[in-house]
Amino acid sequence: MNILEPVGHIITPFSQKFGIPRQGAGLSIAKGEVKFSTNIKVAEACEGLEQFSHLWLVFQFHENAEKGWSSKVRPPRLGGNDKLGVFATRSSFRPNGIGMSVVKLISVNKNSISVEGVDMLSGTPILDIKPYIAYADSLPDAQCSYAQESPSLPLKLIYSTQADAQLQIFVQQYSDLASLIELCLCSDPRPAYKKHKNDEKQYHIRLYDIDIHFTVEQNQVTVHVLEKVNPL
Repeated sequence: MNILEPVGHIITPFSQKFGIPRQGAGLSIAKGEVKFSTNIKVAEACEGLEQFSHLWLVFQFHENAEKGWSSKVRPPRLGGNDKLGVFATRSSFRPNGIGMSVVKLISVNKNSISVEGVDMLSGTPILDIKPYIAYADSLPDAQCSYAQESPSLPLKLIYSTQADAQLQIFVQQYSDLASLIELCLCSDPRPAYKKHKNDEKQYHIRLYDIDIHFTVEQNQVTVHVLEKVNPL
């Protein structure tokens, strides 16, 4: 049996799994860079790639490998309570831990490609790259059970005075930080069973090397503090 070897890895703003947007280009505006392994002849392997606007990235859920998998899981779109078979979901806990996402191609570089619409943890191994073929890959009449329509963003975002001042500093380094915070928080990254509920717990997500602390109350997410942390 052939052993799959990654062709590279992707660098993204997401340094922890909590808060990563689901389904990539469908919801995410986050940019990423696929850095190829040294054994890949990038110029040859990517010849003609720039003629496609979108790509499939096939990747490995590398941080889930030791946790195993279950034949039935709870999809977040069903509220986190009802179970379905793992093959009827996009759960990251799968027999072989393989995922796939459509991303927008921004540029082909010397040793990497730049993309947009990522939903992967930074450092995720990329197993393969394929061009997105619109006539074959887009089936608008397909039936999608519990995920027929894209989810709405249920929460309104506000900043504390302190957090707003901190944001103005950090966006000088990360120009897309405000947009990423809005995307990640307004879609409510908490466990599915807590959606539409008030919650006294303070959560945090990490984007780049910035921790964003927030609470949720009455369809409103409040960012309290942004703080820089040591890089992983």
